[in-house]
Amino acid sequence: MTRTSELKKEPIIVWEKLPEDFLISDEPVENICQPLLAAALTEALDLGGLITPHLLIASNLGICAKVDGQTVIKAPDWFYVPRALPLAEGVIRRSYTPYLEGDVPLIVMEFISETDAGEYSIRPTYPYGKMWFYERIVQVPLYIIFYPSSGMLEVLQLQDGRYEVQPLDALGRYFIPALGLSLGVWLGKRLEIQTNWLRWWDDAGNLLLWGSERIEQERQRAETAEQEIVRLRELLKQAGITETEGDSQNIHL
Repeated sequence: MTRTSELKKEPIIVWEKLPEDFLISDEPVENICQPLLAAALTEALDLGGLITPHLLIASNLGICAKVDGQTVIKAPDWFYVPRALPLAEGVIRRSYTPYLEGDVPLIVMEFISETDAGEYSIRPTYPYGKMWFYERIVQVPLYIIFYPSSGMLEVLQLQDGRYEVQPLDALGRYFIPALGLSLGVWLGKRLEIQTNWLRWWDDAGNLLLWGSERIEQERQRAETAEQEIVRLRELLKQAGITETEGDSQNIHL
């Protein structure tokens, strides 16, 4: 079947910076989970030492282009740019224009709420559908759509200029070679919210932890070490061995 977008002539695209006086709409997020999902993805990468100065990772920041003379802005829930040009000191990024300000985003993610927000839209006319914009205009290699309520993860990869749905592995994850990481779904609690979360796993299958998980891991490690010290002291006592000051210090070490 011929897609509607294929019937339209090729658009004229201009990559230019958003004017300073351009009014960006201040629409609220659709639910509380969307910014938390984005923050969780970024935090795990940061604590894993995988964020470098030349990267750009953002959420709800407008990706811009001028299409057929019209300024178009789409603000994904989360996106990842491998290399972005640095801003001057004191300048705050209001938007991002691919090609002009750095690479095309490698990954764009949308988190689906209960209502359809056009994540699958291929509308080829202004203001343009999200999928059409990412696929035809920006040509983002990976477009990821996630349903937190059900845990459904859909990965679309750009192939010959069109998005194709990619299969997940046996664990329901998708490996991204450019990152050396797999993306998958994890059901659990974060910030007292029980839901499906998007998580990263390294190539050895290890989960990239959040800060709270690292703290809990260290607490359990310290508790186990303390229990071992208590057990050794009890064994020494049962054997009738008097613990000297030096021995006590060694046990604590």
